[in-house]
Amino acid sequence: MTRTYGTLRWHGEGRGQWRIDADPHVVLRAKRLFAQVSKRSQGGIVLQHSIHVARDLAWFLQRYPLVMDEAASDRLQAASKACDEAIELAQKVFDRSAPQPTFDLALPARRYQAEAAALTLATGRLLLGDAVGLGKTATAIAVMSDQRARPAVVVTLTHLPRQWDAELQRFAPRLRVFIPKRGEPTKADLELLSGMAAPDVVVLNYAKLAGWADTLARTFRARAVVFDEVQELRTGTSSAKGSAAKFLADACEVRMGLSATPVYNYGGELFSIVDILAPGAMGSHTEFVQEWCSDAAFGGKERVKHPAALGSHMREAGLFLRRTIADVVEEVPALADAVRIPHLVQSDASKLTEAKTAAADLARIILGSTSSNEEKMRAAGEIDWRLRQATGIAKAPYVAAFVRMLLQSEERVVLFGWHHAVYEAWGELLEEFAPVFFTGQESTAQKEAAKDAFVSGTSRVLIMSLRAGAGLDGLQKCCSVVVFGELDWSPGVHEQCVGRLHRPGQEDVVRAYFLHSEDGSDPVIVEVLGIKKAQATGIVDPNAPLTSQRGDVGNHIKLLAEQCLAAGAVPV
Repeated sequence: MTRTYGTLRWHGEGRGQWRIDADPHVVLRAKRLFAQVSKRSQGGIVLQHSIHVARDLAWFLQRYPLVMDEAASDRLQAASKACDEAIELAQKVFDRSAPQPTFDLALPARRYQAEAAALTLATGRLLLGDAVGLGKTATAIAVMSDQRARPAVVVTLTHLPRQWDAELQRFAPRLRVFIPKRGEPTKADLELLSGMAAPDVVVLNYAKLAGWADTLARTFRARAVVFDEVQELRTGTSSAKGSAAKFLADACEVRMGLSATPVYNYGGELFSIVDILAPGAMGSHTEFVQEWCSDAAFGGKERVKHPAALGSHMREAGLFLRRTIADVVEEVPALADAVRIPHLVQSDASKLTEAKTAAADLARIILGSTSSNEEKMRAAGEIDWRLRQATGIAKAPYVAAFVRMLLQSEERVVLFGWHHAVYEAWGELLEEFAPVFFTGQESTAQKEAAKDAFVSGTSRVLIMSLRAGAGLDGLQKCCSVVVFGELDWSPGVHEQCVGRLHRPGQEDVVRAYFLHSEDGSDPVIVEVLGIKKAQATGIVDPNAPLTSQRGDVGNHIKLLAEQCLAAGAVPV
């Protein structure tokens, strides 16, 4: 007679749970297998049901048989089989050998879009990293067109709910869409979401998520959630929106994250994102760091040791899917590669003098052995703001002159920056071209008016924040020139910006000019960008060569501080 070590029970509340009550040593081994279970938990183990959990349970029971009733056994076997089939499907999608699925859409999905949608429905979770312009929105709508994924929630950036509504009307006009107006649901909202005329899809921005998550999970009973521009969740549950995102995702059977640049900075950010989409799939945070990351030499930012290996692992697990235009060229006409052009410009040294002097004191705090962590964090934020803004202001006249030169032969230019003082300087210097702004401070209506003015040609310069406008579409039809008047620490941010123009519909070669000076923060940022590019490229595109320009350089703020105190860097 086969020995048994305890019991396995099914509880059907919510998505359903599995409970293990077994001998202490068996419970301990189960905790090692299921990373989502706290090692400090006492008594039995409770696991949220998923096909992946079921598969691991089935494997565990081969070594430690547990008593269960017939219904639980049938459920476990069916879910485990579904997981095996999903993994097999993922491999076929990667190999482009899967039969093309069909979806009930007004506009047919492209083959690669339908494949990704089918994979999402089969596995219940997917981080979709398709290149900009390949239609991640259409892929997500294909998912939501399936009854298994409704009702659904889309969480997106502040300026994009109306764009999502328009796309839903194009691809799936029969779906009822609701866009919340307030940060928390009203009585009328609650009645709508729980009534017979409840919408099929709720679209809201990340700022509203904390106030709506409970209602969407419990009253609306969402079965699927799509996190658009999912890099917004890269800090995980340390933020209110991250905690709300996890709460909502845990209540849904289907979870999807969309981003062409899921790695904005360091590879370790992926843990926070994936742990919301697929809890436990990458183990605990500690286990993830131990397995995949180097020692914490980046001020708490985990740097992945082998990005290509991590990317390959995520693909094989069916967690991550990315296609480029080259991968689907038979369905989407190939675009000419965007041309990225570094260009050295002058800067006004006098505008940097005061900032450098103040930064020197901050640098001593950051590098000092007696400074507290709190003092160092405060100083790091201030030195970053002071030096980057001062650098942008010092370059502003020369950046404006460069843009003016481009406009002698180009119809329109998109100019990216970071600081509002710099935007104001550019606006005054380029006034003759009727510049419009898309910087994060404008209302949704003002942003739409700015886009319309630029697309129509009323304005020839669109001044955008480096981190605003993600997901914005339509600029590729009227412009092919990008100018980075200020630089960001993250290569992913720059790629997002280039992707506003370098996408299907673009008929010209996109040129992106990176304007940098030899003073201020620019030299350090230019150097650090190479390191971060290696992180993003290896994970997202494992076959691409790494572009690291130097080894571990440590925290970029530390480099900035060291530069400030270098001989001759600070006026005496």
